[in-house]
Amino acid sequence: MIPLKDTVPSQTFPVVNIALVIINCLVFLYEISLGPGLPPFIDRYGIVPVRFLSSRAVGDLITPLFSFMFLHGGWLHVISNMLYLWIFGDNVEDRMGHIRYLIFYLICGIASGLTQLLLSPVSRIPIVGASGAIAGVMGAYLLLYPFGRVVTLIFFFIFIEVVQIPAFFFLLLWFMLQFFSGAFSIAGSEGGVAWWAHVGGFLCGLILVYPFARRKRAPTWVFRKRRPW
Repeated sequence: MIPLKDTVPSQTFPVVNIALVIINCLVFLYEISLGPGLPPFIDRYGIVPVRFLSSRAVGDLITPLFSFMFLHGGWLHVISNMLYLWIFGDNVEDRMGHIRYLIFYLICGIASGLTQLLLSPVSRIPIVGASGAIAGVMGAYLLLYPFGRVVTLIFFFIFIEVVQIPAFFFLLLWFMLQFFSGAFSIAGSEGGVAWWAHVGGFLCGLILVYPFARRKRAPTWVFRKRRPW
């Protein structure tokens, strides 16, 4: 399943969400410009669990917790992440406000990185990617807009279909896939996708959504009846 868009209109301009997409894309372009210098760069600014847990330097602990969520391992990685962020992030920012949304996004990203490294403490593979933070956004979207529709491209053998799927079904299915993929990867000890980062970010989003979300505003097309006097 590939999400194309959602059907929930945003009432405000998602300046933070757009900025996050741009920053992630610019950082990725910088990554691919490094050539042979890319592996040391990823090793320095990604979260390497075995090194992170043994470090005593404050800089070595704080810097990767923020920088890792702006790094990506390839074109497919960054494109898929930015697609999900673009679809779900604007509505969550709309409900939280710009500053709250940014703080929420960063907290979910940090929680996702900590979840992955705690479940793979001896791994020497750097954890990188915005997917954990975006998973938090998706968790928030699930509770804020459960009955929104996600326009989804579905492949079934040789058939391709575009359908509208209820957001709660799409997001819960996505979460279950991440959870069971993490379980089958032996608690995230293998290389590849950081499944537990997705799980941790999503759960963090579920927990923090209501403390960060503002009260729902009435849509602009709803008019109050005038009194006759």
